[in-house]
Amino acid sequence: MNKLKISILMALYKAGEKGMSVKQLADWLGVNKKGVKKLENTLDEMKQHNDIAYKKGSCWIKHPENYFKAEVSRVSQKSGFVKSLGGEPAEYFVRGRDLMGAIPGDIVLARKTADADERFSAEAVVMAVIEENDRLLSGVITAVGNKLMVLPDKLCSDPLVIAKVSKPAVMHVGDKVVFSIKKRGERHMDHTVNIIDVLGSSDCAKSGAQAYMLSNGLHTEFPPEVLLEASKLDMDEPDGDEILRRLDLRGEPIFTIDGADTKDIDDAVSIAKTDRCYKLGVHIADVSHYVTKGSELDKEAFYRGTSIYYADQVVPMLPRELSNGICSLNPQVDRLAFSCLMDVSFEGKLLSYRFEKSVIRSRVKGVYSEVNKIIDGTADEEIKAKYARVLDRIPLMKELADILEKNRIERGAPEIDTQESKIITDENGVCIDVKPRNTGIAEGIIEEFMLMANNSAAALAMKEKIPFVYRVHEAPTTEKLDQLNETLTALGINPEGIGANASAGDLARILRENRDSDRAMVINRIVLRTMMKARYSEEPLGHYGLVMPEYAHFTSPIRRYADLSIHRILTDYVYALDHEKLCRKYAAFAASAALQASNTELSAVRCERECENFYMAEYMKAHIGEEFDGMISGVSAGGVYVVLPNTIEGMVSVTALPMGEYEVQHGVILTGAVDGSIFTVGDKVRVKCVNVNVNGGFIDFEFVK
Repeated sequence: MNKLKISILMALYKAGEKGMSVKQLADWLGVNKKGVKKLENTLDEMKQHNDIAYKKGSCWIKHPENYFKAEVSRVSQKSGFVKSLGGEPAEYFVRGRDLMGAIPGDIVLARKTADADERFSAEAVVMAVIEENDRLLSGVITAVGNKLMVLPDKLCSDPLVIAKVSKPAVMHVGDKVVFSIKKRGERHMDHTVNIIDVLGSSDCAKSGAQAYMLSNGLHTEFPPEVLLEASKLDMDEPDGDEILRRLDLRGEPIFTIDGADTKDIDDAVSIAKTDRCYKLGVHIADVSHYVTKGSELDKEAFYRGTSIYYADQVVPMLPRELSNGICSLNPQVDRLAFSCLMDVSFEGKLLSYRFEKSVIRSRVKGVYSEVNKIIDGTADEEIKAKYARVLDRIPLMKELADILEKNRIERGAPEIDTQESKIITDENGVCIDVKPRNTGIAEGIIEEFMLMANNSAAALAMKEKIPFVYRVHEAPTTEKLDQLNETLTALGINPEGIGANASAGDLARILRENRDSDRAMVINRIVLRTMMKARYSEEPLGHYGLVMPEYAHFTSPIRRYADLSIHRILTDYVYALDHEKLCRKYAAFAASAALQASNTELSAVRCERECENFYMAEYMKAHIGEEFDGMISGVSAGGVYVVLPNTIEGMVSVTALPMGEYEVQHGVILTGAVDGSIFTVGDKVRVKCVNVNVNGGFIDFEFVK
């Protein structure tokens, strides 16, 4: 659709039901007398295509209430989704032929064609692309005759013509590339493209991950102006004058506990026991001291929102000079911290808390596996010597954490086991193994202490009524709870208490009663899908999953902008900025930071999941033809999903199942096979790996009889 047609549609969209005369439209568009004839011809053409109504010198859009501005959120080879820029529902399904060649990020004028119902999303068609964006897209080089073209990963199923290659590079069939659109057509297949970068074989997970990052606007490199600011903070010790202004905790037995390969250490702990309570200290890297509002570092951190972790890679929110250097709470060096100092009763009740700008000196860089050995009594003399200065604190930590964990369970917080994957790569970044990521007692201790500090931060903000970025988790909808009831019943599990207004404790009971079941893993998944996604908000809406009325993220400012945001707010609070000024200064900031943190978190989660799929497929490439024990983890009209004990998931296509007309019942049962076969989530099965697509992150299984 040319620019004139788009301008006409936008003008009539704004005019609403009353429409406009040709003269009014010409004036609006700035069309001179010579151009009126062209305008009238264009209106005739648009009338013929049923885009507008045009009669007796007047034109209007039929049913303008069905038109809306939207952003293209997703595009696949046959369809896409657009997200309304105002109003509900948030997303509309659009068939591929109705996208007008739009790509993710484009702003479009869309027209609703069908409302949502219980089974299907609302539907729309794209009428015009209002704002084109220049985002990169990914694909694979293919040959059509003797000509190289690029087959997009998600845009369409037709190869696109290559106009030029930006970087001098030798391209081969099968190479993974990222490209931009040089010239647009009205269909995706009509676009011509420029190759921006050639990343290597599409059969390599590393190439797929790099392409995903680039094509989704996720910065893998820091801009020069950000690196320049970071270079000025490449120092070994904090400023001496700043140290003098702070609470000096360098004499306290403070230490950190993290994974063995962690380099960005943002939390440390201390603990003591008096005759009346536990003295718990959670000391967090004072990133806000170095990343100041409006700086280039701050702008980039806001844009990224969070660090991204996948396989052996970290895409940090902050440059390494900060994340691994002056901000990281490395052992035996002075570091600026923001400390939450809490008094906790012997029953685990928070008696008091205060926040202090501090300076600390970590005694030791603790490692989860080593602390777990100290706790279970298997630590050797070398480990004991390493932790000698804090060895007496570890039993105290476990003692308090046990109390806090017991309280959390008693208040009804569900204990969901998400069974994360650990991707192991060789020196070339190739996946050589996949294992479940196991956690021990030490990980649980740190988690409980961080929960206390996060709870204290939110409690302070709510008490003082200051702008804040809360971590919120709303209760599941009635529809989701009803679906859970139906699903549990179909699986033969008692759904008592699962219905409208079910508490988190009701969900916790389901998990607890089925903890030792063969289906425990899939029941965890089903309950997790029932719950709403946690997000950030400037409003204190509470946390359903933790059963806490007040909760925020205070403890990871090196890798999360939400935490950095509230450090900035709490800094002014601690330094006694007038309440009215504090509210005026941060009200808008808290709202924008919460929205950006929510959006970037979703983006990071999608990235980590997609990239892990590439690596899992790469690993399984070496195991095609082998058989595995597994469990049915999901069913759909397209087939049966099977998860292996090592957390890898693949699919048995419906085409590989016995003949039949299949349908999904209650979301967990696939029926319809002529031979009577029924496939139920949680069933143990044996499968053979028959095909792998590393570029798409797909693994195909077949059932072994």
